This record gives sequence, C-alpha cells and structure tokens, in this order.
Amino acid sequence: MIVRIMGEGQVKLDNAHFTELNKLDDELLAEMESGDEEGFRRTLGALLAAVRRLGAPLPDDALEPSELILPSPEATLEEVREMLSEDGLIPG
Repeated sequence: MIVRIMGEGQVKLDNAHFTELNKLDDELLAEMESGDEEGFRRTLGALLAAVRRLGAPLPDDALEPSELILPSPEATLEEVREMLSEDGLIPG
C-alpha cells in the first residue's frame, strides 16, 4: 500500500505491518476522544515513526496515487479529527 505523510512524501508499506499500525491508530483515536493532547502528540509521533521505519520511501518524483494519507507531525488534534473515518486514520 502507498502511504503519504502530509508534507513529507510517500512510502510503500507491506500489508503485514498494518496490525502494528492499527494498534497505534486505536490508541490515537482513544486519546483524541478523551482530549488527551499530550498522549495524542506522543502517539501521532509514534505512528508516523512506525510508518517511516516499516515503509520503503518512494522517490520524490514518483507519481503513485496514495491509498492512505496521514497527517503531518505538526497537525493539530482538530486537523486530525477532520481526517478520521469510523476506523480512525488507518482502515481496518
């Protein structure tokens, strides 16, 4: 799956990694619902770090459509809330 981190670029992630990413996504969703800004910031950073660590970066000139778009590390709680689906940021 091709994943874009807003403001950073794209990475290709193997579907096998989504179990780990979904755990972080669930934690992020719970922190957002409770208004835990500190936890939200920490978990968003951990989620994006995991995507960077597990994914293979695509070249900047690659024109692959992103199947998943994640917020930038500086995104606010409200900005991320607007990006959410029923499943959080990551479907499944």
